Amino acid sequence: MKTLFTNVTALLMDEEFTTLRDGYVSVSGTDIAYVGTERPAGDFDRVINCAGKVMMPGLINAHTHLPMTLLRGYGGGHDLQHWLNDYIFPAEARLDGRAVAAGAALGLAEMIASGVTCVADMYGWTDSIAGQVLSAGISANLSLGGIYFGDPADFDPDKLADCVQQRALTEEWHNANGGQIRVDASVHGEYTSSAPLWAWMADYARQHGLGMHVHVSETEAEHAACMERHGGLTPIRALDRYGVWDGRALAAHCVYTTPDDWALMAEKGVSCAHNPYSNLKLASGVAPVPAMRKAGVNVALGTDGVASHNSTDLFADMKLAAVLHNGVNRDPMAITARQALEMATVNGARALGRHTGRIAPGYTADLILLDFEAANLFPCHDVAENLVFSAHGSNVVMNMARGTVIYQNGTYLTLDLEKIRDEVRRYALPLLFG
Repeated sequence: MKTLFTNVTALLMDEEFTTLRDGYVSVSGTDIAYVGTERPAGDFDRVINCAGKVMMPGLINAHTHLPMTLLRGYGGGHDLQHWLNDYIFPAEARLDGRAVAAGAALGLAEMIASGVTCVADMYGWTDSIAGQVLSAGISANLSLGGIYFGDPADFDPDKLADCVQQRALTEEWHNANGGQIRVDASVHGEYTSSAPLWAWMADYARQHGLGMHVHVSETEAEHAACMERHGGLTPIRALDRYGVWDGRALAAHCVYTTPDDWALMAEKGVSCAHNPYSNLKLASGVAPVPAMRKAGVNVALGTDGVASHNSTDLFADMKLAAVLHNGVNRDPMAITARQALEMATVNGARALGRHTGRIAPGYTADLILLDFEAANLFPCHDVAENLVFSAHGSNVVMNMARGTVIYQNGTYLTLDLEKIRDEVRRYALPLLFG
């Protein structure tokens, strides 16, 4: 399939932060073939007129828990530990694969409509999520979030379900459909596991060329308890002793990380997935993103699960990431519009090891269009300023993932939203809440 976009105004997200005007973008197969001001030669299967719209790379949600859409608004008004232990974990204990698939499909529908083309998701029943991702058409790095509460002396990877599932998930789904789905190794967090699991996951990732995905220093209590358990070592440093950060790695939250942590992260290429909305809603705190960036840490952007965010609108997180840090630091340039956009595109691509996040020949054709005739985006004096501080996910009128249009003008082309709602309503919710 060859697609030509005409009359293009596009934020390319290249090194020069170029805004292409009155241009053309062509797509061949899954990749971008041409970007420029002259119409490319040749015939095209589809021509899309972009007049009145702005194109940008599809958004990359670098930390999600897709099936938690089933828990939207449940257990609000509590800090992380009470929220997890008293509300979320008991509800999740009643899940099965069918309910997880329904929740994942609902989460994918919400993300697709608001411009997400790639995610890094951590959740159990991961094979059920993989099937939904494959059908939806976006790309995903999937991990299961390894947990081990047992005696370290009794650790046996052949008997621990999360290790068995990690092997099975990798064998069945890693690089499925030409890399649409990739599998990452994962440790849910320092506080939900121990050294034998960390070492096993790190070794498995190294042997199979997988990335790593871990919750890190999300709350002050978690961070302090780790230091008490491990002789003053922070979660970043404790996990590093067992090789967790030796490959491409993603550390979610990083609210209480330290300058010493940032130095290690920058040295080893560990990316931070910043989740500003979720961290504020749960009163966990504010990650020191400007300082992390200055220390050389790659910072991407995530929504976290819907249960702690209530939506997956990454445009909301882009805006919040900018205004939050500008306010906290009393500096209107602490996080600029460009930097917020980078977190949601090119930085996310780097964190996930994906060749996307830019509009340039050879990059994966993950492209979205926003209606810049909408009241909240008109007039436009600066495209980037409008995208970060004015846009909502509802302004997205087209989502192309891997060269295929999967959403256009309010219509899903790969998902049946009514069937998804019916499955959630009739099966998943009664299973969880009776």
